[in-house]
Amino acid sequence: MGHSLGAHLEKQELLAELGEQSAEISLQCSEAAGFLAQIDQRIQSDAAHLARLQSKMEALSANQAESGVAALELRVTAQKAERIIAEGNDAAALSLDEVAGLIAHVTGLEVHLRNFLAVIEAVGGISEELGAIAHQTRMLGVNAAIEAARGGEATQGFAVVADEIRRLAAQAGESARSVREKLDQLDSNARGLMSGVEANIVRGREAGIHIDDMRTMMTEVSSLVTQFQQRSHAIAGCTEEAGEDVESLRAGLDEFSRSACESAVQVNHALGRLDELESTANTMLNRVAHGGVRTRNSKYIAMAEEGAEEVAALIGDALDSGHLTAEALFDTRYRKVPGSDPIQYLTDFVDFADLRLRALLDRRTALDPAVVGCCLVDMNGFLPTHISARSQPQRQGDRLWNLENARNRQIFMDGQTRRALDSDGDFFLFTYRQDLGEGRYRALRSVFVPLEFGGRRWGLYEVGYLI
Repeated sequence: MGHSLGAHLEKQELLAELGEQSAEISLQCSEAAGFLAQIDQRIQSDAAHLARLQSKMEALSANQAESGVAALELRVTAQKAERIIAEGNDAAALSLDEVAGLIAHVTGLEVHLRNFLAVIEAVGGISEELGAIAHQTRMLGVNAAIEAARGGEATQGFAVVADEIRRLAAQAGESARSVREKLDQLDSNARGLMSGVEANIVRGREAGIHIDDMRTMMTEVSSLVTQFQQRSHAIAGCTEEAGEDVESLRAGLDEFSRSACESAVQVNHALGRLDELESTANTMLNRVAHGGVRTRNSKYIAMAEEGAEEVAALIGDALDSGHLTAEALFDTRYRKVPGSDPIQYLTDFVDFADLRLRALLDRRTALDPAVVGCCLVDMNGFLPTHISARSQPQRQGDRLWNLENARNRQIFMDGQTRRALDSDGDFFLFTYRQDLGEGRYRALRSVFVPLEFGGRRWGLYEVGYLI
């Protein structure tokens, strides 16, 4: 009898040890799976960044290709510009030479005009001498006529000659006056022309200065075009090298992306295997918990069952008294709370849960320091209320704080909670990862006790604890 009792106790100890080992395996799986989940999340985040980078690289590659085409076009344009400038230089130089010759010719007119004025002045002098001669001749004719008159009949022939002399002298004087007038007019016109030519000469000399400046500028333009041609060649060369670098970088990013995708697949595969191992370990943990063996989890199983009975009784009394309707209790018309982040929801059961159940959850959570929290979870993972420490008003713009301190009215769902919701049993003891958001987690042991009202499954009463 003593031997049988000892064997029984040993069996119980082995089962308890098996349960603890299963719980430890499950916990380690949860830890490892959480770590892999973080890695997977980072890989996914990096993959998203990489995808955006690849998109930008594609755009950069396209832009680089356009830049290459533009650089080639620039080089061709520079060659054309150099040829056109060279041809323009030759044509402009020829035109400038012709203009310079014209200016020199106009400038040379000054000498000819001054010589012409000297000739006019000389002719004017001759005209004056002719006028004087005509005057003297006329006086001679007058004297001859007087002498002929004194001589009488014998000097009549001389008188005729004297008259002819006077007539010729008068014509010569008239011609001299006419020539004088014409010369005066010609002198006036010539001097007016001389004034215009002098002004043109001044402008011509200024134009000559501008022509010299233009020659200098054209030389500078030609030099700039030559530099532009050299730079365009350099730009084309650099663009070609940059294009090769961009293509090499793009190929490297593509290879890295493929490697990252393969790593993500491998991590997901490992994560799936860990989830399977965690589920297996949780199955063992739950079976040991139902085997009647006293373990460290037994106290928390009892606490969960007692808490579930108290919650069920409180809700049952409210249903019976009419303070709560079945429609409100089972309301799944989740209405988003405006501005909440993460999103919180309202149902017809929320107000009752906050008013009547939160104090109960606070009290039962305070029974043991290892208990992280007691809560209610409906069939969709919705928490209508939570303990006061986890039901604080959200802080605007502080998502991480809200995820940890305003967990009420949120929806959380993980594999073990889903398994407890979908399975039949009096309770479930599982190890799982509590989602704290942004890839953060905490491995917990939780006892889930099903809640039913009116023969209808509502959800779970949960006690989460750390040991």
